[in-house]
Amino acid sequence: MPYLTTSDDVKLYYEEAGAGTPVVFVHEFGGDLRSWEPQMRYFSRRYRCIAFAARGYAPSDVPGDIDQYSQAIAARDIRDVLDALDIDRAHIVGLSMGGFATLHFGLDYADRARSLVVAGAGYGAEKEFEDTFREVSLEVAKQFEAQGAEQFAKTYSLAASRIAFQVKDPRGWLEFATMLGEHSARGSALTMRGVQARRPSIYDLETRLKAMTVPTLVIVGDEDDHCLQPGIYLKRTVPASGLVVMPKTGHTLNLEEPALFNQHVADFLAIVEQNRWLPRDPRAVPAQIMKTS
Repeated sequence: MPYLTTSDDVKLYYEEAGAGTPVVFVHEFGGDLRSWEPQMRYFSRRYRCIAFAARGYAPSDVPGDIDQYSQAIAARDIRDVLDALDIDRAHIVGLSMGGFATLHFGLDYADRARSLVVAGAGYGAEKEFEDTFREVSLEVAKQFEAQGAEQFAKTYSLAASRIAFQVKDPRGWLEFATMLGEHSARGSALTMRGVQARRPSIYDLETRLKAMTVPTLVIVGDEDDHCLQPGIYLKRTVPASGLVVMPKTGHTLNLEEPALFNQHVADFLAIVEQNRWLPRDPRAVPAQIMKTS
């Protein structure tokens, strides 16, 4: 089994397939590297694709110290994956927790990013729900420890933003829920406390986001309520960004609508490779309604 070692001596399990320009996939809290299988199969036909299990997700190490989990460390782990695999720059694709890590990677290591796909990133970002999100995150961590992953997955997998997935693809949703139940309860609790509950709101990063020039594609589902407004905010704030809103779709974007997700990401990567994904033309002034002179 292939492992790499991070700069703070944590072993991360990874898989790769294909050849060409590197694409790194960064998974969500409720998923793991297996969640990217539809993308690994599709994009490895023309790219070198890498997916890794985040710290806290077996078979990667599960450090026991909460100080080994944070948003900054999650972004640094992506850098360490590139370093360990001798990759100078890569396209980074992340969902939810992985989307936040991808966004922070663009802020902290812009010179290492060919592009960013930030999908389903928004939970905890809305200022009016910031305290509530942290409280719920701590309760989720508590329940993972109290019930174990296999039992608590039955509850967590039925969150409002997962229902669209269950309705349209019961088999896919059940596979997702089953994999969630196989996670380390300890790793999930530490990740929730160390990363999710302590990460900054993207609204607090406005100055840095406005200065980030990495080509960025933001993707949200229209039934993923707590990601819609943050997605629009990112579109309005990140200079070279585009926004895709997927209809009748919840949080688990890449598994719920794999063909549509792949199409949008493939088109984005192709445009970036041609150096044609540019910042918004300054003549397109957002406040203008109609031109009269």
